[in-house]
Amino acid sequence: MAHELETDDRDVPGVEPYDGPAGGWGALKAVALAIKEQMGASADTRALLQMNQPDGFDCPGCAWPDPKKTSSFEFCENGAKAVTWEATTKRVDPGFFAQHSASELLGWSDYALEDAGRLTHPLRYDAATDHFVAVEWGEAFARIGAGLQALADPNEAEFYTSGRASNEAAFLYQLLARAYGTNNFPDCSNMCHEATSVGLPKSIGVGKGTVTLEDFDHSDAIFCIGHNPGTNHPRMLTTLSDAAKRGVPIVVANPMRERGLERFKSPQHPTEMLTPSSTQLASAYHQVKVGGDGAMLKGMMKALFEADAKDIDAGGEGLLDRPFIAQHTVGIEELRADIEATEWDEIACRSGLTRAAIESMAETYWKADRVILCYGMGITQHSYGTANVQQIANLMLLRGNIGKEGAGICPLRGHSNVQGDRTVGITEIPSEEMLARLDKRFGIVSPRAHGHNAVDALAAMRDGKARAFIGLGGNLAVAMSDPETSFAAFRKLDLSVSILTKFNRTCLLLAKETIVLPCLGRTEHDEQATGSQYVTVEDSMSMVHASRGKLKPASPDLKSEPAIIAGIAKAAIPDVAIDWDGLVADYDRIRDGIEAVYPDFRDFNARVRHKGGFRLTVGASERVWNTPDGKAHFLVHPIKGASGEARELLLTTVRSHDQYNTTIYGLNDRYRGVHGRRDVIFAHAEDLRDLGLAHGDVVDIHAGPGRDLRGYTVIEHAIAKGSLAAYYPEANGLVALEDHDPESGTPSYKSVRVTMRAAA
Repeated sequence: MAHELETDDRDVPGVEPYDGPAGGWGALKAVALAIKEQMGASADTRALLQMNQPDGFDCPGCAWPDPKKTSSFEFCENGAKAVTWEATTKRVDPGFFAQHSASELLGWSDYALEDAGRLTHPLRYDAATDHFVAVEWGEAFARIGAGLQALADPNEAEFYTSGRASNEAAFLYQLLARAYGTNNFPDCSNMCHEATSVGLPKSIGVGKGTVTLEDFDHSDAIFCIGHNPGTNHPRMLTTLSDAAKRGVPIVVANPMRERGLERFKSPQHPTEMLTPSSTQLASAYHQVKVGGDGAMLKGMMKALFEADAKDIDAGGEGLLDRPFIAQHTVGIEELRADIEATEWDEIACRSGLTRAAIESMAETYWKADRVILCYGMGITQHSYGTANVQQIANLMLLRGNIGKEGAGICPLRGHSNVQGDRTVGITEIPSEEMLARLDKRFGIVSPRAHGHNAVDALAAMRDGKARAFIGLGGNLAVAMSDPETSFAAFRKLDLSVSILTKFNRTCLLLAKETIVLPCLGRTEHDEQATGSQYVTVEDSMSMVHASRGKLKPASPDLKSEPAIIAGIAKAAIPDVAIDWDGLVADYDRIRDGIEAVYPDFRDFNARVRHKGGFRLTVGASERVWNTPDGKAHFLVHPIKGASGEARELLLTTVRSHDQYNTTIYGLNDRYRGVHGRRDVIFAHAEDLRDLGLAHGDVVDIHAGPGRDLRGYTVIEHAIAKGSLAAYYPEANGLVALEDHDPESGTPSYKSVRVTMRAAA
């Protein structure tokens, strides 16, 4: 199952095959290098041993849950990189900004900007000198307050949130924005799993996954579609490895061969580390064409319906879970008619898979009593991402694989609290029930009109309808599609505020007033008026648990995110009678507020103090469907995405192994055999030959007027025919702001129609 490059004899600088498994000594070497580069020889590595431990802090990287029985260390290579990146000894202090002008820094790479180190002081941009200069916290808050008060309408402000924000920070942030008068909450989830949040409630009544980590111990088959755990959620590899060792089939559908879905050597298992052995993960690997997932899913359902009919004709009971369907669902006949009307030729053409391959996937599915289906942004980041998610729900409902032990849907979230911040109010479409409870608790009158998501926010900024941006973490301008539009939109603002641990490019897209506020990181001790504080996060399986930073803060001038939010609130809405200082003095009071607004957080402070925390209610896990009619719904969609035309090329953006979202830890992508560079295009050998190109050629990629990647090196790779891949965020310029899912607003990063030719 190796995916070595099938190249000609040409040597391409920085490109060579990787033969090892995921994990192993390569992972340990990378961790050691990250510690050395960021923390130095005298590094305080206690942070790594405290990560994902009951009395420690939650990994600032992915949202994979913690096991109930933790080991001596519960971190992966990329989690270690995230911690060393935050706990670095490097500093960007006032002296740094005196030495480097904003114009100079704008020419630095995204990697170099963040690699410079941790922010130490509040900053504002001084246009007279073209430098960022240090300001006192009081002045920074006053300037922000004045800027927000100067707006003609509260809806001219955009309140962005990164999924790294804690529940406590996110709750205070939404309280600030709603007390100010807007529901404009562009959020990082708008760019990743919004299709899940929008699509699943219509299917099964909840916009979250339905499984727990323990369900993987009882599953009979696991499907992995459109995700790469080796890079994006490496701790999942241990779970998959354990399942593979007990004989559970793991079926993969992904356009690229990813080592993290093929073989794994666990750094925590001495037997594997000291021998040549590793664990084979995928029992079957199907390279679906980029954009072909919906067709593949329809094919699996078609094969299931056909096999079900044959079984009944032979005197069997059929393969569908008819009692479950009858009791819990509606819409089965409409789905059956749609599937029967879909021809196999179209399915095979659009998916890039043979009928036999799809039937084999379906057979594994129907032979298993308990199935877990995991999916990532390869499913959601399309103009039809919501439809893809609902097709997954359809497939799982046909055999009752939701709401029983060892079975369910598992969306793989990104940042560690991207799910939690939505749970506690970061949403542009709040319910009336939630707003009524918020207003009663805090004595405010929240706006009822729906606000902006990320695409809406950028469009409003572009059109001059939004004049202020407050960013709680993240790097929105770089993360969003269409950087030409995004960058210009930020530069039109009256006020831009970024709350960050590290300086990034969004800070350099200068508004009339640009302010950068440095905050504590997840690893750092948080001391407030009543003593040491902790925060809480929600993982991708709805477990809520505490996170306690232990390291000394990078600077005595840092404030926590809740303290910064309170400072902005007091300056911007001084007449609102909320005791912001009291809330920040003791985070238990913030959690009391969360409990009052969200009944599922009952006894919040008591329950979260228990080791491992507690799980929020997920109705579908108990076969309670919180839909208008109390039923799960089969939903019908036509096949969208790849057309199947012979010369069509669809490009997907991907993350490298030295990367987490927009944060670039280094310039290597070890498992794909790329080193010291990111200017590459991954392509199938036959597509290159058809275009008269060869491995190592320099090419231009064109996606539409003004949307190009020029001078990239194309390399042969084990990727589905008709598919290309390039790194995010460099390839974001190929995606227009208008290229998004109309239902969820998610940009179409994973299916960009392009042409490729030799560089001009």
